[in-house]
Amino acid sequence: MRTLSIDIETYSSEDLTKSGVYRYAEAPDFAILLFGFAYDDDPVAVIDLAQEEELPDGILEALMDSTILKTAWNAAFEITCISSYFNLDLDVTQWECSMVKSAMLGLPLSLDMASKVLQLPEEKMKAGKALIRYFSVPCKPTKVNQGRTRNLPHHDVDKWNLYKEYNGMDVEVERAIRRKIAFFDIPEKERQLWYLDQKINKRGVALDLSFVESALYINDICTDELLAEAKDITGLDNPNSAAQLKSWLSEEMSEEITSLKKNDIPDMIDRADDKKVKRLLELRQQLSKTSIKKYIAMLNSVCKDGRIRGLTQFYGANRTGRFAGRIVQLQNLVRNLLKDLELARELVYNKEYDILKLTFGNISDVLSQLIRTAFIASNGHRLYVADFSAIEARVLAWWAKERWRLDVFKTHGMIYEASASAMFGVPLEKVTKDLRGRGKVAELALGYQGAVGALKAMDIKKELIEEEMPGIVKAWRKSNKNIVQLWYTVEKAVILTIKEGKPNTVNGVTFYMRKGILFAKLPSGRSLAYPQPRVIQKQTAFGTKESIQYKGLDDKNKWGDIDSYGGKFVENITQAIARDCLCESMLRLEEANYPLVFHVHDEGIGDIIEGFGSIGEMCEIMSRPMPWAPDLPLNAEGYVTDFYKKD
Repeated sequence: MRTLSIDIETYSSEDLTKSGVYRYAEAPDFAILLFGFAYDDDPVAVIDLAQEEELPDGILEALMDSTILKTAWNAAFEITCISSYFNLDLDVTQWECSMVKSAMLGLPLSLDMASKVLQLPEEKMKAGKALIRYFSVPCKPTKVNQGRTRNLPHHDVDKWNLYKEYNGMDVEVERAIRRKIAFFDIPEKERQLWYLDQKINKRGVALDLSFVESALYINDICTDELLAEAKDITGLDNPNSAAQLKSWLSEEMSEEITSLKKNDIPDMIDRADDKKVKRLLELRQQLSKTSIKKYIAMLNSVCKDGRIRGLTQFYGANRTGRFAGRIVQLQNLVRNLLKDLELARELVYNKEYDILKLTFGNISDVLSQLIRTAFIASNGHRLYVADFSAIEARVLAWWAKERWRLDVFKTHGMIYEASASAMFGVPLEKVTKDLRGRGKVAELALGYQGAVGALKAMDIKKELIEEEMPGIVKAWRKSNKNIVQLWYTVEKAVILTIKEGKPNTVNGVTFYMRKGILFAKLPSGRSLAYPQPRVIQKQTAFGTKESIQYKGLDDKNKWGDIDSYGGKFVENITQAIARDCLCESMLRLEEANYPLVFHVHDEGIGDIIEGFGSIGEMCEIMSRPMPWAPDLPLNAEGYVTDFYKKD
């Protein structure tokens, strides 16, 4: 099969980073400026569409030819833009995304970073970002540029020629990466999932635009009111200014305030003696609510037909292969805990600010909790929302062969109560609300080798006493011996695999080395990748011990050494297996005519025509045994709604 490598440069008045590619490509002035391509190992050609060059004979036909594999970095962008510009219905099954393949090997999602990590002689041109800003986005009108709002090729011929060179270089870099990782084949099931991901993103979900606009209207009134109160309290010109507020608080609290980050405020409220200081800090919390930005993101990205597209990134979390949120970022939505969600939504919809405030109090919090409800069913449809129950806990128990936990999931499913019962030696029926709370915190914090620090981080509601935390850790580990053993067995297996280069299998997960990469082959058949692993000697409180490092992106998106250990590998693999359960279910739901419009974590949201099927059937499909884990006890629960919410 021949391969056609493609890279394009485009223009649109829409901001791609805010709008997403679907709205970007439907702008009236959207255009493909440059079309770079190369067949197999042929020289790269760059077609200057902006200056009315035409694609060579056969290129448009090749784009529709099933015998030619099309490849690109972040192929979803090329597919969407080319489809829009040339009015083609491109078949995603004829494409391969080099970025996805790279991510499956634990490499960065950035073309530039991936080429550097692979130490390729071909690199992205450093001037590329500046050239994109010059030609591919609108410019500000000035006297110097005679008031124009867009730079065209004739405005700077040298830069334009450089842009063409940059376009051709991107084709070279993508092709060089593809050659470098040619040893790795994307598993067929993962190919099918990428195709489905493109289908779901293209399908999109309906947005209640009137509700979003009303929410922003309510927010503007609320913000003005909160700022006015903050000014009255502080006397500051701009109490939203961190610098001004830190100075005021330092004086009022008689201590130096150096940070006003979200996590700092609750502790400051606890320390404050003065009522006006406490109130000011509460106002700060409400004014700094970032959730409102999601409403703005919705307005920026909604397409002409009222749908938002491109909400998920396939393999966006390349450590586990989970999906990442894009545009509106659905992965960190605030839970809706309002007792009367429908009433709150109706009051916002009708812009009843005073009644909303009187009924619910904290407007900022209400708007945050209502974000989900902006996503609605299409006309004549209902949203079917189905969620796996305690999927990670089930997978961990199954992989570790923790029998008592599996029995819980096969019967009543009350894992928090059962955990408290096992930890504290209390019969299940006598587990109090307080003990259940302790059991829940322990369950959420300790499954991946967490200890007291993990308990503190997870104990949001302050249900635990610090002095009793070491005992809780000890009790949890004592009642979950197989899980504890799994941490150490996995760590030992990883170390042996890295040092000796021979495969080691732990309860159906096989660790092996290939091309300088540590792989963990999952029961589903796909493998997680940890580039350039090594075993180092690390000093601990208990002396020197062997420790594991591999290369990856850290929390600051920098490529470097990542420290790991048994519990962390167990966490990665458990989450990856849970992801595979969701993906298997997504394929089944699509086949059974339950089309998903998006999914969040372990939850699928379908836009189902009224009168078809049932939520019970959708949950039953998700609860069916996995072909590669027939004894993994799964359960899904769901509900039907006109707007998205967390039931």
